[in-house]
Amino acid sequence: MNRAFSRKKDKTWMHTPEALSKHYIPYNAKFLGSTEVEQPKGTEVVRDAVRKLKFARHIKKSEGQKTPKVELQISIYGVKILDPKTKEVQHNCQLHRISFCADDKTDKRIFTFICKDSESNKHLCYVFDSEKCAEEITLTIGQAFDLAYRKFLESGGKDVETRKQIAGLQKRIQELETENTELKNKVQDLENQLRITQVQASPAGSVTPKSPSTDIFDMVPFSPISPQSSTPTRNGTQPPPVPSRSTEIKRDLFGAEPFDPFSCGAGDFPPDIQSKLDEMQRQRWRGSKWD
Repeated sequence: MNRAFSRKKDKTWMHTPEALSKHYIPYNAKFLGSTEVEQPKGTEVVRDAVRKLKFARHIKKSEGQKTPKVELQISIYGVKILDPKTKEVQHNCQLHRISFCADDKTDKRIFTFICKDSESNKHLCYVFDSEKCAEEITLTIGQAFDLAYRKFLESGGKDVETRKQIAGLQKRIQELETENTELKNKVQDLENQLRITQVQASPAGSVTPKSPSTDIFDMVPFSPISPQSSTPTRNGTQPPPVPSRSTEIKRDLFGAEPFDPFSCGAGDFPPDIQSKLDEMQRQRWRGSKWD
């Protein structure tokens, strides 16, 4: 392994200072992964990490998994690891957190760097495979360190502190956006549960009983099929029961018994009228007999 940060003073850098300070230098490589290491630097430390990740990648390759390709964007602010198609940032390693960078002289495709994680404060070793640019990528990271250090001396350390504050604010904004998304999802779940509860409380198909229709005099129309006693009036009271008709005595509209001339006694009429009634009674009896 070769430490990228130690270079001869007469060796020139590969890129212009403006390219790294105002923009970034992109490289394509295969990402073997990252693993935690106990020390922030050291040749043996990165050698063990490379051996470990190579073995894990060999197992995944035997299972049919390909080594993912990534794009590296190197600048004086750090090294970004992105998806080459979607440009989604997978890892953002700030330059002041990178403590060691090296390329493997025995395997010129491999290069690594160690970065301290901002959340867990653990030291992680990132390992990459680049068939042609391993040494060039290592030197570019070294040049970014050199330019960042010069800028630090020129600003008296204020520029680094400003970048730290900006990075902290960006992280806080991302956390707030995540919390906001989670709260929106919770509110949506509560609204869905409320709708389900309302539907269960008033099931579909239930019909509210309707009051019977009335005529122009606000009275319930008479129906010979349904009994009158089972139909409530408009004010909620039951109508009076219909009096049952007597089978023994029939009365007329005014409550009087109907007149039957044949049921009267003999002494109730004069003799001439009584004789005529008797004659009518006999004729009535003969007719009913022959019938």
